Amino acid sequence: MSRIGKKPIIIPKGVKVEFNDNKIKIIGEKGILEKTIHPSIEVKIDEDKIYVSRHSESKFHRSLHGLSRSLIDNMIKGVSAGFEKVLEINGVGYRAAIEDSKLMIQIGYSHPVKVDPPERIEFEVEKQKIIKVKGIDKKEVGEIAAKIREIRKPEPYKGKGIRYIDEIVRRKVGKTGAK
Repeated sequence: MSRIGKKPIIIPKGVKVEFNDNKIKIIGEKGILEKTIHPSIEVKIDEDKIYVSRHSESKFHRSLHGLSRSLIDNMIKGVSAGFEKVLEINGVGYRAAIEDSKLMIQIGYSHPVKVDPPERIEFEVEKQKIIKVKGIDKKEVGEIAAKIREIRKPEPYKGKGIRYIDEIVRRKVGKTGAK
């Protein structure tokens, strides 16, 4: 039995869960999320808990069991609390700002880089160096944060670039002059 899959998911107050025809719909104060669950996974909703089970012990069904439970749990966390990724800009003259709900990043190129937020994603900038990506879908938040980081990855010699706030950049020693 999957250790993750057999844990019940607790539904917090203010969150409504609907499940029909392998589609789960979760409604919360932050928004609505929908997902299609594989037909071999059973979802049972009690008063304030969701139980996820599988039909057989095949490798394929075992792999779907924990995955389905984690996806449903992340959907519930997203509509109740939301998700956030924090990025930091390092470098002289590198900065970010928000103009017309678009993220404008000046990161050493000849032009500022514009990032348009998808529907359920919003950006916040603190002190021109900290970028917060917020949303209700964990996957979307992670993808957008990765795309922003991809604009200029942190380089190992001076540490300049965009990195996650908790990311550790391994620094290298530069070349030494010949004597």
